[in-house]
Amino acid sequence: MKSLFVCPVCAEALQREERRYICPAGHSFDRAKEGYCNLLPVNRKHSKEPGDDKGMAAARERFLSKGYYEPLRRELCRLAVDWTGDAPTVLDAGCGEGYYTSGIYQALRESGKTPRMAGTDISKFILRRAAKREKDVEFAVASSYHLPMAARSADLILNCFSPMAAEEFHRVLKEGGGLLYVVPSEKHLWELKEILYDRPYINEVKQVPYEGFDEVEVRHVEEVIHLPCKEDILALFQMTPYFWNTPREGVRRLEQQETLTCRISFDIHVFRKSGNK
Repeated sequence: MKSLFVCPVCAEALQREERRYICPAGHSFDRAKEGYCNLLPVNRKHSKEPGDDKGMAAARERFLSKGYYEPLRRELCRLAVDWTGDAPTVLDAGCGEGYYTSGIYQALRESGKTPRMAGTDISKFILRRAAKREKDVEFAVASSYHLPMAARSADLILNCFSPMAAEEFHRVLKEGGGLLYVVPSEKHLWELKEILYDRPYINEVKQVPYEGFDEVEVRHVEEVIHLPCKEDILALFQMTPYFWNTPREGVRRLEQQETLTCRISFDIHVFRKSGNK
C-alpha cells in the first residue's frame, strides 16, 4: 500500500508493508510492533531519545483520556470537518499520544468523508501510544522541520502545542490548504500556576504573521475543569512545561492538593495557505 510518507533519505514515495516501509531505491524502515515507523535520521536527532519520555507520555495519555481537554478536541473536529473535502489528506504534526489525531479522524469519517491521515512526533515513546489508539492512521517519528511528506500533499495540518514550522507546513500543504495552530491563551491553567509560583505570569498572546499564510480567524476555547484527585493533578503537571522549571517549594504545595478547579484556555489560529511565498 502506498504510504502518505516519503523516504527521509531520497524523498521517494514509500510503500507500507506489514513490517516495514520501503522506497524504490531500497531504503527500508522497520515498523514497530505498535505500527509506527521511525523516519527521523540519526543526524537530525538533538538527543539520544528526543521528545517526551516514558513518564510524560504516560501522564499525557492518563490525563487526556479522562476528557478534560474534550472542549478543545470538539472544536478542532468541527474545524477539520468544515475545512476539508470528501477525501482529505490530513497531517497532525507533533501529534503526541494521538488524542486529537484520533478525534479528528473519527469526526471526518462520521461526517461521511474518506480521510487519509498521518501523525508525526519526535518521541517514539509517545507514538507507541498514538499507534495503539488509532490503527487506521499512519504514524512516524519525525521532526516538524523535516517532514517526511511530499510537497503539496496535505489538505489540512494540525499543529497543537508544537513548534510552528511555518516554512515546512507551507511546503507540505496544497494550495488553499488549512492550518490549525493551537496555543495556550493568557489564563490557561492559571489556578495551577498560582500554586506553583509565588508570582504567576500570564501567557503572552500575540498575532504573528507567517509568510505564505493568511490568518482567517482565531477560535477561542475556554472552560473550567475540576480535577477530583491527586493523581489527575500530578498527571496534568507532568505533561506541562512547568514540570521542568518549577521550584521545589511550588511542587511541594501542589503535592498537597487533593482537588483542583482550574481554567483551560486555548486559541486556535486558523490559517489558509495563500501561495504568496
